[in-house]
Amino acid sequence: MSDRAQFDHFYASTFRRVAGHVYRMTGDAHVAEDCTQEAFCRAVPRWERIRSYDVPYAWVRRVAHHLACSHMRQAHRARTALVRLGPAVSHPPADEHHVVIVQSVRALPAKYRQVVVLHHLLDLPVRDVAERLGIPESTVKTRLARGRRRLADAMEERSAR
Repeated sequence: MSDRAQFDHFYASTFRRVAGHVYRMTGDAHVAEDCTQEAFCRAVPRWERIRSYDVPYAWVRRVAHHLACSHMRQAHRARTALVRLGPAVSHPPADEHHVVIVQSVRALPAKYRQVVVLHHLLDLPVRDVAERLGIPESTVKTRLARGRRRLADAMEERSAR
C-alpha cells in the first residue's frame, strides 16, 4: 500500500475517534473538528515517521489535544478581557431626525451620495473628494449642490407627511 493510501486509510479510520476525544474536552463540535483537522494536516508531512510508531493514532490525538487546550486558553483570555472591559457602552437611540437624514442620504443616487458623505460626513475638502473619486472639482461641486437639493426636498417631503 502506498504512503498516500496508508494515510488516507489512517485518516478515515481515526478521524471520528480523535474528534470525539476533543469534543469531550471542549464541548464544541466545530472546535473539535477544526483541531482534529489541523492535527491531521500536521501529520501529513511527518507521515513517514509517524506511521512507524506503535500507535500513530496517539500522536494525532496528542496534537489535537494540545490544539484544543490552546483554543480553550485563548477563549478564556478573551472572556477575561471582556469581563475586565465591563458592559458595552450603550448609545442613546437615534432620534427621528437622525433616522430621516440617514434614510434620505441612502436614497440619493450613488454619485451624489458619494460626494455628500465624503465632503460632509468625512469632512474632506472638495479637492480631496475629487482626487479620491477621480473626477474634476467642478463635478464634485455640482454633485454636492444637486445632492443637497435632493436632500432638502426629501426632508421637506418627509416633514409634510
